[in-house]
Amino acid sequence: MTRGLGTQPVGATSLPPIGSLPLARGTADRGSTFRTAPDLFDRLWEQPETRVLHLAQQRTPIERNRLILSRATDVERPANPIYLGSTVEQDAEVPVGTHVILVEHQDIQTGIAPEKQWTGLRAAAAAMSAQESGLFVQALAISNWHAVHTHCPRCGHATELTDGGWVRRCPNDESLHYPRTDPAIIVAVTDEEDRILLGSSASWPENRYSTLAGFVEPGESLEAAVIREVEEESGVVVHSPEYVGSQPWPFPASLMLGFTARASHSRPVPDGVEIRDVRWFSREELFNGLMEERISVASGASIARALIEHWYGGPLDEMPSAGRP
Repeated sequence: MTRGLGTQPVGATSLPPIGSLPLARGTADRGSTFRTAPDLFDRLWEQPETRVLHLAQQRTPIERNRLILSRATDVERPANPIYLGSTVEQDAEVPVGTHVILVEHQDIQTGIAPEKQWTGLRAAAAAMSAQESGLFVQALAISNWHAVHTHCPRCGHATELTDGGWVRRCPNDESLHYPRTDPAIIVAVTDEEDRILLGSSASWPENRYSTLAGFVEPGESLEAAVIREVEEESGVVVHSPEYVGSQPWPFPASLMLGFTARASHSRPVPDGVEIRDVRWFSREELFNGLMEERISVASGASIARALIEHWYGGPLDEMPSAGRP
């Protein structure tokens, strides 16, 4: 059993305006051409350098913020392994070019690692290296897609995996089906006083607030989705949407596209369906609410947290100088 991959961060020049996003730092070479070989797993499984990432109940074993990987030669080959790619960051135990394969289990495998070490992506990603968090994100996203696309949408026949697990083929009508990602916008809205608009979802605890978000509809641009979603959820009309970054959110299959926007007026009204409450926060109001535990906000792994801290001017547990970034 081998632990870990790379530890070097992505270069600063590649960072979006909202900074380094925990789920958007993947560096593995996915080998889009290499993975199409029909004998891919026959070749890789017997190589002592090949590693296996285990996934069960949307969790993977982690120790000291590092993936616990197994040698493929020590793992029984399952019916449907999935090729994740090869490493591009140097590590003492796992050199550059090491192939990583996803193996899924129905239940937690305590023979691989104690149950307490099997960890979910939300809890682990922010503290992991770019390469390791990227592999975890990728594994969870492709796993979620396979779980709900077992049959052909055209004829209903059971499909089979091909191209290293990145395509499902229908043996009945020969159609090919590829992983899908649902685009969603998420936006930090500010007003003339530079306050931020945060809403509380009806499905959350009453004191939890976050930036507004929603799925992009067919035939809709990202900018139009920003304007529509904010008005639908809060009644606030916004303008000048500006893209600031994105990250995958595989819960189950979203790509979150972050924006900022300016409010044309400052009288929010929650829709009463998806959003229970919506209100403006100054930096001081947000800081005091968090310190006094009267409110909570999104976790560190989310793009919502990055958007809020980008507006705030730094970590939320510190008050910015003069209340400005």
